[in-house]
Amino acid sequence: MTERIQAELALILQAFPDAVYHEEGCWVCLPSYPLPEGWNRAATDVAFQISDGYPTAPPYGFYVHSGIQCEGAVPNNYTDTASNEPPFEGTWGQFSWTPKEWKPTGDVRRGSNLLQWCLGFADRFQEGA
Repeated sequence: MTERIQAELALILQAFPDAVYHEEGCWVCLPSYPLPEGWNRAATDVAFQISDGYPTAPPYGFYVHSGIQCEGAVPNNYTDTASNEPPFEGTWGQFSWTPKEWKPTGDVRRGSNLLQWCLGFADRFQEGA
């Protein structure tokens, strides 16, 4: 694990103390991420993979347990059974999603970082289906 990823995981753990890091494949899971009204569950585990090209390459896609719906519909840009499933228990689906802006800097607390990425999931869920 690089020093940068270690520092970014520390930031994530400040906001999501139950976050789990799986070193093989560089995966992160945020248990019980809260969802707004309209979704078929009040919270869901959210997982994502940190790519080899990170931080130059922005994160892409995040995963939730299979079967998620909003207002009774399958969400846009969502595949219910992901081909690249996270190494966490259960069956996972994937949201195809990227940050709107990605400008990392040498200081993980400034510019784009994985904590902002995690907090941004709330924006995608707020969009609904």
